[in-house]
Amino acid sequence: MDKVQELGFRLDEVARLYTRRFEQRAQTLSLQMAQCKALVVLAENEGVSQTRLSQISEIEPARLVGILDRLEAGGWAQRRPRPGDRRVRSLAVTENAKPVLDLISNIISDTYVEALQGVSIEEIGAMVKVLTRVHSNLSTTISADSPQNVR
Repeated sequence: MDKVQELGFRLDEVARLYTRRFEQRAQTLSLQMAQCKALVVLAENEGVSQTRLSQISEIEPARLVGILDRLEAGGWAQRRPRPGDRRVRSLAVTENAKPVLDLISNIISDTYVEALQGVSIEEIGAMVKVLTRVHSNLSTTISADSPQNVR
């Protein structure tokens, strides 16, 4: 297997291992990675609609509905009426979410420290730059190939 072929498999393995380790640490919260991601992104973007949260978190809309149901049931998020538009709900984190967000932040930090042992700041910067470019390339390709754009 050459380096280019190996890259896709390695990315998949790293994502799987990172998620597994993150979720081991997050077990006490009874939250999965996607739920933590949605809560963190929501905390940084309070007042957004569900559609907008789906876009900025890159969580599929149908999956996000269940995640928000879970976060709401846990008392960490709310769907609030949006003034001027009864069809849209604004999303917000609750006061109960603040300590959970702190714990998630610690879990993220601990997992990064473990995952990036022996990796220099320069290597991390280069990796983020390359992965950002790969993400952009794939996002553009997927958007161009989406059913509403292919006719």
